[in-house]
Parts: sequence; structure tokens; C-alpha cells
Amino acid sequence: MADNQLFVDRGDDDDIFVYTGEQRVPRGVKRVRIAENVDTIPARTFQECFQLIEVEGHDGLKKIEQGVFNECNSLRRMTKMNGVIEIERDAFNYCHALSEIDFDKLEIIGYGAFFGCNSLRSINMPSIRRIEKCAFECCEQLMDAKFGEDLGKIGDASFNNCRSLRRIAIPLKDDVIIEHSAFNCEHLSSVDVVVGGIHKAISSLLLESWKSDMYVEIDRINQVLPNTPRRSRKTAAIQQWIGRVLGKIDHYKSQHYALLKDSMVQLELALWKSKLHEMEGEEFSLLFEFWSLCVSLEKKMTLLVPAIDEEFAGARYEARVTCGANIIIPHVLSFLNDEDVFPLLHYDLATQRD
Repeated sequence: MADNQLFVDRGDDDDIFVYTGEQRVPRGVKRVRIAENVDTIPARTFQECFQLIEVEGHDGLKKIEQGVFNECNSLRRMTKMNGVIEIERDAFNYCHALSEIDFDKLEIIGYGAFFGCNSLRSINMPSIRRIEKCAFECCEQLMDAKFGEDLGKIGDASFNNCRSLRRIAIPLKDDVIIEHSAFNCEHLSSVDVVVGGIHKAISSLLLESWKSDMYVEIDRINQVLPNTPRRSRKTAAIQQWIGRVLGKIDHYKSQHYALLKDSMVQLELALWKSKLHEMEGEEFSLLFEFWSLCVSLEKKMTLLVPAIDEEFAGARYEARVTCGANIIIPHVLSFLNDEDVFPLLHYDLATQRD
């Protein structure tokens, strides 16, 4: 055994090779442990280690470079890889036996990284941001793939010829890119939406009919895909569905905003009217005159647009202060409007005077 190689005796024929970062890797190695000092496995380190079965990492391992495990066709398991953020191109190319991967923090998967991993049956990568071209191409046993809310791109042919793929879970958002033929999979029939922004937006809508319509629209893809005969059309169907869902939620968000805005007009007028019963003299005349004017203009929504005619600005401010609307309405808005989903409805206090 060379001095720069380190094995840990397991008491059997399958000693563990401890990779510390620089030493030559024996071609006949079967089990590997990555030393704690290693945060990046350099390119092609274990390439063509045909007898390699298992690799154990650690939380400090961040990157697996190009072709590291290329053609390790006996490799079955990758454990303790929770810290890995990036896997470069061809890293696990033709690892035919690989069936267990655990990459909770993985963000980037390079070109063809898992090409031809025929034993992979399921993947769950909650932190993934970018999947490059051909990343999982020809993973013939892969049945389901789940990604998290941070997903931004699925490259061309990423799942091309994944003949067993039936179910995927992806986020619904306007900045996700699904490139041409990403899901060129003849049996793909079900898409789940990752819990996140779209669900929160729907739950915040004011009317139940709007919510119901959105859930129907989201589920529509699961009626379309099984009836899309050509696998080359699956990706296009998913792209079109995403566009329709996001277009519809934008429409209802606009309706939500308009309805909330109208409700604020009604509340402000009601507050002014209630205050009239407590007033007399000049104060009463001022508020009554302005309240009457507001009622006559209410349907035109004139009084809640940002630019108010200067001749009404002072009167409106006085009326708001007098009836307490400048305090009450902003507090009501905080309950009616979810500012994490919709921008908080602007209650115009620009008419305040110095």
C-alpha cells in the first residue's frame, strides 16, 4: 500500500478508502469516505472506478466537479451529502447502479450530471435552483421527481427518454424556465404544484368562487397530460398551463385589489356619516358638504386615486381626521390584505397638511 493512501480496516474484505484530497485513488476501491477537510471533490477523481459501491460524504462537502464518478457503473449509494450545493457536468454519467442519492441543499446540477443512471427511481431535491441540459436524460427507471420553490430552470432534454417518469412536482411562478423537450417523456401524466407562493396567493383571495376556479385551473394539467399522445408535446403542454394559471391568478389579484379598494371607500364614507350625528355648527357643515360630494362621486372611485384635485385635498384630510378614518382604515387593511402576497393597498394620506 502506498504511503499516501489511507484505508480503514472494517474487519472484512471491504476496507474503506479515506480520500483526503490529493492522493491517488486505487482503481479497485470499493468503499470511500470523504475526509472532513475536503469541501470539493476534483474533476474525474473516481472516474472509471468500476468496483466502487458506496461513497460517504459529510456536511462540509460543497461541490462535486466534472466527471468525478463518471462510469462508476457499480456505484449504488451516496450518503451524507446534505451539504453539497453544486454537481458539475457528467459527474455521475453512466452510474448504472446508482439508486440512492441524498442532496437536500443541492442548488445546481450540471449538463448530463446523472445521464444514464438507470437505477434511479425517485428524486427529491428541495433546494434546487438550476437543472442544466440532459441532467437526467435516459434515467429509464425514474418514476417521480420533486423539486422545491426555489427552482428557476429546467434545461432542454433534462428528462429526455425517462420512459418510466409519471409524476413531477414543480413550483408555479413566473420566473421558472422550462426549456424545449425538458420533459420528453411518453408516460408523464401528473404534475403536482409545490406548496408555496401560488397557494398563499389563492388562499388570500376574497371570494371562494375565485379560489375554486384557481384550483380547477391548477388541476387542469392532470387532465391534459394523459391525453397528450406525443411525448414531444408534454413540455409544451406544461409551459402553456403555467402561463394560463399565472395569467388567471394575476386577473384575480387585480379583482381582489379593486374590491378591497372599493370596500375602503365604503368604510370611509360610513365613518364620515356616523360622525355627522355627533357634530354641529361649522364642523357639521364642512363634513356634511364633503360627505355629500363623496357620495355623488363614489361610483367613479375619484376619491381613492393617488392624484386628488387640490381643491378637495384639504377638505378630505379634515374629514378623515375628524371621523378617525386616517387611523381606523390602515388597521383594517392590515387584516384584509396579505402584504406578503399582494402589495398592501395604499391608503392615500398624501393630503395631510403640515
